[in-house]
Amino acid sequence: MYPFNIGPAAFLAGALTLTQVVTATPFPQPQQKQIGTADSAASPQAVSNQERRDAVKQAFQISWDGYYKYAFPHDSLLPVSNSYDDDRNGWGASAIDAFSTALVMRDWSVVSQILSYIPKIDFTTTSTEISLFETTIRYLGGLISAYDLLTSTTLASDPAFNYTSAQTDAILSQAVRLADQLSVAFNTPSGIPDNQLIFDPLTGPRRTGSQTNGIATIGTLVLEWTRLSDLTGDPKYAQLAQRAESFLLNPQPAQVAEPFPGLLGTNVDISTGLFVDSSGGWGGGTDSFYEYLIKMYLYDPDRFGLYRDRWVLAADSSIQYVASHPSTQPDLTFLGGWRGTTLRFSSGHLDCFDGGNFILGGLTLSSKKYLDFGLELVKSCAETYSSTATGIGPELFSWQDSRTPLNASNNPGPSTAEQKAFYAKNGFWITNGQYVLRPEVIESMYYAWRATKDEKYREWAWAAFQAINATTRAGSGYSAVEDVNKAGGGSKTNFQESFWFAEVLKYCWLIFQDDDDPWQVKADKTNQFVYNTECHPIRLAKGKETEPSSYGSRKEKREKRFAGPRHV
Repeated sequence: MYPFNIGPAAFLAGALTLTQVVTATPFPQPQQKQIGTADSAASPQAVSNQERRDAVKQAFQISWDGYYKYAFPHDSLLPVSNSYDDDRNGWGASAIDAFSTALVMRDWSVVSQILSYIPKIDFTTTSTEISLFETTIRYLGGLISAYDLLTSTTLASDPAFNYTSAQTDAILSQAVRLADQLSVAFNTPSGIPDNQLIFDPLTGPRRTGSQTNGIATIGTLVLEWTRLSDLTGDPKYAQLAQRAESFLLNPQPAQVAEPFPGLLGTNVDISTGLFVDSSGGWGGGTDSFYEYLIKMYLYDPDRFGLYRDRWVLAADSSIQYVASHPSTQPDLTFLGGWRGTTLRFSSGHLDCFDGGNFILGGLTLSSKKYLDFGLELVKSCAETYSSTATGIGPELFSWQDSRTPLNASNNPGPSTAEQKAFYAKNGFWITNGQYVLRPEVIESMYYAWRATKDEKYREWAWAAFQAINATTRAGSGYSAVEDVNKAGGGSKTNFQESFWFAEVLKYCWLIFQDDDDPWQVKADKTNQFVYNTECHPIRLAKGKETEPSSYGSRKEKREKRFAGPRHV
């Protein structure tokens, strides 16, 4: 049905020499903010990868120390005012999001601090409304990932590893408690979950009664909930998430749900499972549904072949129908959105994960077509960084499509003189200049580096990290900024997102890491882990990984393996 007929050896040989889509010098030479050039890999490195890792580790330590001093065990640090915000239910979101990053960095001091906190979290109580999606990707994904990492032979054999099976079992036990609390979300006529929940201390968890849910908040549960079933041997978690996902794998009614083959609308009626609109894209509200299609196939190709087919359909339609080139810089490629079959030419930082997702699809399916297209997207999103005053890309941007009439109602131009001048030079104009410590551009650079081993991607990522480090450093940590096209990023918004720990700092660490740890993305298809959308590495379901762990017959074996004194 699909062209999966390129042999792995031929594909990889082509992939490792694939430079034709990025041979143009895409980046100017802004003062102190050079993202990189096509020739950057040929020149001697001014800074070693060890020094780069040290700089990333230092940023992690500054962020953690500020959080631990002023915010822990609350959710997020307010670094300018040295205070905290419980924006994710007060369960310590930054600690859980930092857990897997501390583990891959082998920062055992921070690991011990977080590990001692895990059993103390009361997931039955919160004073704020709960997002099933956010709680799954941050808390549930973070706990499962930490469990998978701590039970890996790579970390368990580290001389500094000094944890017991009781400590690691407590992580999985907390993941089960949390999932059991969240399961009420799926108690709907269709099985599509209500994304908004309330944990009432008197009556227990309940739904808020939402009428619809979006494809990202429905379709970004299946990896974490399936992995939990595989670890515990209890199928109920996977069954809940996969039943909800089934409405997205067979979207109905087709004339509303699927304006292009494989590309869907956004919102689904919770009672009926039917789509209620035909608007979508690769950005917020839809993005990680597409992301998880190929990741589920990577997680277990035997069980999730249909997910692969749906990703291929979406990827092919994106290339054929949605890919767009700005009229002033037609060498750039962005994926916009759609309202029905009418395209809209706008995108944003969130969308820029798409390059990495296409690259992962290319590697997983041995398809040079997807790899090539992914690298084009990476180059173009990197341009959004190099074009601004800070060297950081904006939250949202637009362009005029080069193949659509410039006077068309869906292809308007920039509205101000400043935007017009910016567009003429850079191929896009900024519609929201915020930077909220998002990872997606560096995330895609990471996948490009792992696929090609072309040093230019490391150079681009290093310049991006330097720009972020210089612009967002504030008070006791790092803060979102108001305007990336103003010197210094304009004003600081006094908020350090938990995903700063989980994603930005982890991707920066991984891209500069020389050791080929098992959680790294593998171009030769020997992956052992797949990353959830919060960049928490989840072990693949291969062989023993699908057996129940401490909940089954392996417990005695694991007790011996992890026996030893606790960290104090």
